[in-house]
Amino acid sequence: MTFDEIISDPLLKASSCELTFPQNWCQGRTAFGGLSAAIMLQNMKHQLADERRLLSMSTNFVGPLFAEQPFTLETQILRSGKNATQMLCTIKQDAKVCLIAQACFAKERASKVNVPVTHQHNLRPASSAHVLPYQEHVMPAFFQHVDLNLQTGDMPFSGSNNSNLGGWMRFKKAPSDNLDELHLLALADAWPPTLLQMANAPSPASSMSWYIEFVQDVNLDNDAWFGLDAQTHHAANGYGLEDAKIYAPDGTLLAISRQTVAIFDM
Repeated sequence: MTFDEIISDPLLKASSCELTFPQNWCQGRTAFGGLSAAIMLQNMKHQLADERRLLSMSTNFVGPLFAEQPFTLETQILRSGKNATQMLCTIKQDAKVCLIAQACFAKERASKVNVPVTHQHNLRPASSAHVLPYQEHVMPAFFQHVDLNLQTGDMPFSGSNNSNLGGWMRFKKAPSDNLDELHLLALADAWPPTLLQMANAPSPASSMSWYIEFVQDVNLDNDAWFGLDAQTHHAANGYGLEDAKIYAPDGTLLAISRQTVAIFDM
């Protein structure tokens, strides 16, 4: 199944539903985090009573979410006011909480305050000829669905002294419609943690929490690349904190992301 086939499941229109996902969208023993977050976001978007854009989403990866096994998804509207709506979404499997996400949607309002975006990246144009090749049993299964054009940083487990990462990302199979915040959300989590390149041997890693803010609506051509520029701010005692900025091909800043990652290198 493609990413768009999964998030287009009509069952996601209900505030509570039961779903499964295929093994080839896994990351180790659990679901690819970008996919599970996108499923939750899609379900929350279906509960909106009117047009409101996504401002922010916070996700906690509580426990593993296994493929080919039913899981339940439930969304609760915490509050919906004149301009903003806050929602809480929970995924459970075998009665155990696997993920929790909270999102804020809002209407645009008239304001005299205007601070233009000044962030820029130094990435070269995306290259479809230089993407990380998928290697079965070596890379996470979901890698077969994405193209990553690494430009800054090094390969995971290469013993690098670099803790930053950057490049371009897109789905191997372009969706039929334009790219939106669901595609950005999933692809932003497709990159390995910035710290894995510093490990000298294969080591597991796991996102503990993820917070992402959207600067504006996302609406790009279906075959467009998203740019990512990620930096490690701190790492010690098995945990790291990394920030990332996600860009459109023309350099427009689309989103700002922050993750706390657990690293198990011994």
